[in-house]
Amino acid sequence: MFKETKKSMQWGEETLTLETGKIARQADGTVIATLGETSVMANVTFAKEAKPGQDFFPLTVHYQEKYYAAGKVPGGFFKREARPSEKETLTARLIDRPIRPLFVPGFKHETLVMCTVLSHDLVNDPDIVALIATSAALTISGAPFMGPIAGCRVGFVDGEYILNPEIDDMHDLRNNPEQRLDLVVAGTKDAVMMVESEAYELTEEEMLGAVTFAHEQIKPVCDLIISLAEECAKEPFNFTPPDYSDLYAAVKAAGEEQMRAAFAIRDKQERTHAISAAREAIKAKLSEEQLADENLGSAFKKLESAVLRGDVVKNGNRIDGRRLDEIRPIVCETGLLPRTHGSSLFTRGETQALVVTTLGTGDDEQFIDALHGNFKSNFLLHYNFPPYSVGEAGRVGAPGRREIGHGKLAWRALQAVLPPATDFPYTVRLVSEITESNGSSSMASVCGGSLSMMDAGVPLKTSVAGVAMGLVLEEDGSFAILSDILGDEDHLGDMDFKVAGTAEGITSLQMDIKVAGITPEIMKKALEQAKAGRLHILGEMNKALSGAAEFSIHAPRIETMQIPTDKIREVIGSGGKVIREIVEVSGAKVDINDEGIIKIASPNGESIKKAYDMIWSIVAEPEEGKIYDGKVVKLVDFGAFVNFFGKRDGLVHVSQIENRRLNHPSDVLKEGQDVKVKLLGFDDRGKVRLSMKVVDQVTGEEIVPEKGDKEAE
Repeated sequence: MFKETKKSMQWGEETLTLETGKIARQADGTVIATLGETSVMANVTFAKEAKPGQDFFPLTVHYQEKYYAAGKVPGGFFKREARPSEKETLTARLIDRPIRPLFVPGFKHETLVMCTVLSHDLVNDPDIVALIATSAALTISGAPFMGPIAGCRVGFVDGEYILNPEIDDMHDLRNNPEQRLDLVVAGTKDAVMMVESEAYELTEEEMLGAVTFAHEQIKPVCDLIISLAEECAKEPFNFTPPDYSDLYAAVKAAGEEQMRAAFAIRDKQERTHAISAAREAIKAKLSEEQLADENLGSAFKKLESAVLRGDVVKNGNRIDGRRLDEIRPIVCETGLLPRTHGSSLFTRGETQALVVTTLGTGDDEQFIDALHGNFKSNFLLHYNFPPYSVGEAGRVGAPGRREIGHGKLAWRALQAVLPPATDFPYTVRLVSEITESNGSSSMASVCGGSLSMMDAGVPLKTSVAGVAMGLVLEEDGSFAILSDILGDEDHLGDMDFKVAGTAEGITSLQMDIKVAGITPEIMKKALEQAKAGRLHILGEMNKALSGAAEFSIHAPRIETMQIPTDKIREVIGSGGKVIREIVEVSGAKVDINDEGIIKIASPNGESIKKAYDMIWSIVAEPEEGKIYDGKVVKLVDFGAFVNFFGKRDGLVHVSQIENRRLNHPSDVLKEGQDVKVKLLGFDDRGKVRLSMKVVDQVTGEEIVPEKGDKEAE
């Protein structure tokens, strides 16, 4: 009934298996990839005809993590997987980016890729498995896909590169000083297509070495996919790329000069209007048949690309007049908003980010429910890209994949310089509002985020800056690397190469390549040029920082204290009674974890002190020989019970009240009276012994008995 095909290989420390032919046989291509005990099913389907008038490639990639894969039940009221998590969205983008450029140019049939995590061993991350499964499913589907590709993850410990490190090794790298890199690379046997990383100040040489190491590791996986396809691939779909050379020649003849004049305008808005006008002028010269041709959009794009690219490579001329390695003018400002905890405005040419920092307490940490476990994050970065930032009137809704992806890139870049939670016990939230955009708004978010946190008084290790690089690679091998690319240079170029870091090294790298001819030499030159640009931007940013910023008066103050774990129950109390009383009386927020670390937060220093003292009185032990303020709580025939240390009471024997004989303690004391006592010690049963007569009840000073003073003794 089933015609199964299965291929396996040893890959690093695990076995990688690809299988097809048993499940989801009606899809054009289905492959289940398994690494260790992590299994992901990838299903590929594509329309056999393009929609009339379709002028773009409608590729959609979905990645779904099913909770049953890890033996878990989803949280929430409905107990069912709902909207995609951040991890699912980022993984879908991770798969989309390297496969999209490898479809045959001109293929505009609707294509759907669905990846479903079926089993998760909590050791091997399913994102890499999903990428491999997708490539294999596309390769056997018959779709015009110029693969296969493969991907892997690389770690970096003690100068050694690690293939596919375990999930726990990659989790919370900021608190794992041994692990300095989380790098994902995807590519064909011949070229790298995509790079995504979180790094901790790696040098350009170390980063390039990691990419090269990864590329070597994915080559045998590509061979495994080819081996699978040789046995079970479907017949290639009968697709011939459209030939629109005649149409392109007509478009070029009708308006090349006007298009060149439009691209020579340096202001973005004016240039955009001029390009639109050039298009309309070209259309006016075309026949009705040419206007109805569905490849007209492709012809226009080819003309625009030729105009921009040719001038860059041949003459080194960019559309805004800059040199290839020149960064646009930069203006940095901090402290713009009076009531926020920290704010900055970073402007680079026609790209601008308003970034705001908010400092919160432990209650504000983000709770993340993931397949491999639940954890909290105390650093959040949210990126918003409204339509007005590019001069458009568009729909405003929930954050899309682009916003989530750009925000995560900036988050990775800034992670490396954050202080440890033990030194700075705040939850830090950054919001980047992109107010203008013409290229590399994610890198503007990195620069603005660094400035904003410093304005808020966050003790960062150092400043972080980012720059986006571009590439124009011609068929003859000639190329030009562009620093700080514009939106048009990104759209019509061959590479989007974003590098963020400090003066010491790289903290994040993201690369998307549209052509399969990027050599290590090109990457090395791009990294070197990016470093020069990054150092220039850091210099401009430092001009806006005049010494250490004052901590905002509107931000909560947080003080931490460590208590013995066996005292946690006493601080919390039965049903939380004690800790609720501390919060109500002091007015401060109190958070306690299983390790006995307590965070006390309030904008009011007096509230923090009151809560601290209340907790200390519960967990601390009284010291023998020390003098305490107390209150009489009960009188008995043989003495007085005094509350002197939090909720702790002790007995002042009638002989220790005054230096004279008393008939009854009530002769000099009454309940509720404030007194000063010295802790003499503990009796055989552990009960407290206190004395009043050795303490001056006015000054609180100890009375030292004179020699021979029998009564005082």
